[in-house]
Formats: sequence, C-alpha cells, structure tokens
Amino acid sequence: MRAIWSGAVTFGLVNVPVKLYSATESHDVALHQVHDRDGGRIRYQRVCEIDGEVVPFANIDKAYEEGGRTVVLTEDDFASLPSEKSREIEVVEFVPSEQVDPLMFEKSYYLQPDSKSAKAYALLRETLEKTERTAIVQFSLRQKSRLGALRVRDDVLVLQGLLWEDEVRTADFAVDSGVRVTAKELEMSMALVKSYESDFDPGRFTDEYQEELRTLVEAKLEQGDAIDTDATFGRAADADDGGGEVLDLMEALRRSVEKSRGASKRRGAS
Repeated sequence: MRAIWSGAVTFGLVNVPVKLYSATESHDVALHQVHDRDGGRIRYQRVCEIDGEVVPFANIDKAYEEGGRTVVLTEDDFASLPSEKSREIEVVEFVPSEQVDPLMFEKSYYLQPDSKSAKAYALLRETLEKTERTAIVQFSLRQKSRLGALRVRDDVLVLQGLLWEDEVRTADFAVDSGVRVTAKELEMSMALVKSYESDFDPGRFTDEYQEELRTLVEAKLEQGDAIDTDATFGRAADADDGGGEVLDLMEALRRSVEKSRGASKRRGAS
C-alpha cells in the first residue's frame, strides 16, 4: 500500500504522527466504452466552449457561478485556505460507538504510526478499546474539510469518513403506521429470523455479478460473440424459477421457515 496523506492525530496535548492509507479497493471488472459499430475506443476530451480547443488538465481551474457572475478559483486559492493547510486529525469528542449512525459512513482509511510515535499510537488505540468509545475527528483531505470516526480494527486505528449532517437526506415519504400485524404473523417472522441466525463472516459472501461478468468476458475471449450464455452459466433451457405464483404473507412465511430449516439440516448432515 502507498500512503496518501501524512499528519498527526491530536487529542488534548497528545500528538500521534500517522500515515494514511486507503483501507478499501474495488474488485469490479474494469470496463471502457467503445463504438458499437467498429469497436473503436471512446475518448473524452476537455474542450473550451469559447475557442473550441482541447485544454490540458494543467490549464484547468475551478469556478463557481451565481446570479450570472462567475468566480474562478485557482490551485493557489485553494492552498491558501487555513483548513487545507492543516495536517491534523483533531479529536473533538469521544462518543458511545452505537451513537454513530452507519448511514453517515463514507470511505475508510488505515492509520499507520510514524516510527517515532508507536507508544502514543498504542495509547490512543487502547484508550478507545477500554472506553468502548469512538473518537469523532475533523480533518482536511483533498481540498475538503471532513468529519470522521476513529476506531480500532485488528489492533489498527481506522479512520472512517462521515457525511455532514446536512448531507444525509430525510425519508420524505409516508409509512403507514396503522398497518396491523397479527401475533401469528409476528411469531412466524421471528421464527424465520431465528432459522437464519448466524455470526457475521464476510468471507462467506462473494460478488456474484462480478464473478459472472468475468466468466462472460473469458468466454467471449475464447469463443467470440457466438457464445451460448445458458451453457456458459450452466442454466437449463427449460428451467422453471416458480415465478408468477402469488402467496399470501402467512403462506410465504411458512414456506420460508420450512425451506430454511431444511437447508440447515442438510448443512448439519454434510
């Protein structure tokens, strides 16, 4: 991994120099656009509306427009902002971890201690673990002032970007709270939940769409456009998925519970 930022976590008078690494990466198949007629690669160019010339990225500034007036902001303008100059991840408070709504989570980063800060890093890590709290922090990264949550994962400090409060939308539709759920329906639903109970292991799950897409790409590389997709994915031509059958809620719950219990018994026998 390559560090994308370096600075320090600060809380009180304690200073913890750290390096920042992206904690996640995409596993999606990389695709680009082509012309459907001849397969030619589609390229995008930055063209100036005034002179029609292609503009190099180095000659592009950002601008803000309001009421017919435009303000151009250069790289020097952005660099002059006080928050952009800051190299601190400032702890502003420690909160109960359950109070941080997962809806607010953005990108995650690993924090590596600087070679001279191992003890301060360990102190902050163990403090978070012992108090069972999450540190709410503020920092600047890539020309944005950000809010974050600092926690521990596998003995490593993890910084998770948080959305600002005004970036989280409120559901603006009504949910009918007057719908009556019967005791029997609730009992069956809870039985279904119990039949699916497990400890979460993310390693048990795979991105089926990306796997199928890779299979499709490899098949087309080998066989060209005349591939039999049903054969490629092992689908029977006359497979019946049972679609179209309408079940009432109780019947759907009953069948679901029976199906889940049957699957559990088969797993136990294997």
